[in-house]
Amino acid sequence: MSFLFDQSYYQVGKNGVSPFQNMHFHLCAYLGGSAIQTVGDNPVTAYRQLAKDLEGNTVSPKAAQAEANAAFKKNPLSASLSGLWPRLIGVLLKRVPKFGFLLGYSHFVGEGTPGFAAATCASICSAPFINPVRLVEKQQRAYFKQTGTSKPVMEILRESAAKNFAPLFRGTIPLMGHSLASAMLGLVGQPRLQKYVQKQVGATGALSGTATNLVASAVVSPIYVFVTNPLSRLEVIMQTNSLKGNSISTVAALKELSTDMAKFGLAGIFRGQGIGIAKAIVSLTLFHEGRIFITNQFKQHNLKKLEP
Repeated sequence: MSFLFDQSYYQVGKNGVSPFQNMHFHLCAYLGGSAIQTVGDNPVTAYRQLAKDLEGNTVSPKAAQAEANAAFKKNPLSASLSGLWPRLIGVLLKRVPKFGFLLGYSHFVGEGTPGFAAATCASICSAPFINPVRLVEKQQRAYFKQTGTSKPVMEILRESAAKNFAPLFRGTIPLMGHSLASAMLGLVGQPRLQKYVQKQVGATGALSGTATNLVASAVVSPIYVFVTNPLSRLEVIMQTNSLKGNSISTVAALKELSTDMAKFGLAGIFRGQGIGIAKAIVSLTLFHEGRIFITNQFKQHNLKKLEP
């Protein structure tokens, strides 16, 4: 920790930021990008309604889509905003641990730009912090679909408290896999792909930085959705079950997933794939555009100070 007392740690370099700022500004930029992404993609996230009700009945993909359409037609604004406040609060509660581990690992091992090892560390270590917020989001949407109103957060917490808050950690194992895929493809893979696209195409002036960001997101998103959709389904099965009832184990969730696939084929396990890809493209693009914009603002502020 002696580097904290080294003056060079706080000196602004040629890249426009000091090592200290590189760590903390990146964290702020990542959080800001996440907030922009959360507001922008919430209607799409809300539309991906649950494919399983709170009584534990698995419904067909067509029936789930019909229920989502009915909820949006009845009250489109409330449906689009459902779960938004927990998600915005979750930007802090979920992203601070994840980005903290991601950027912290990168800094201490001298990676500079976060790599796959940092993504693995962040995914595993941050899962216990992230899972309770994701469970609250899913519980709210599950009750919105049934009643037309979101379930109060305090009611969810009271039901969890009755079981020593153990329900808040349902679905942590699938979340680790989901988070790992998200970090490797979205936080590490997408920026590297964008740089490659920018080098090959963007340098000619044919595509702007935003366009190359969109291209990279469009390439990564189908892979991301294909990998994470089954994991998301496991989370849904384990986290939308009534908190007053018994928990569903990972093994039991896998059995239910196989039953779903036996009933409805691949559509059962990959339900919502199309809207999932659209959401991933929107989310990734908004996140990285917001992150890059905020980072550039920090750099411009520092460079003005360096001007004679």
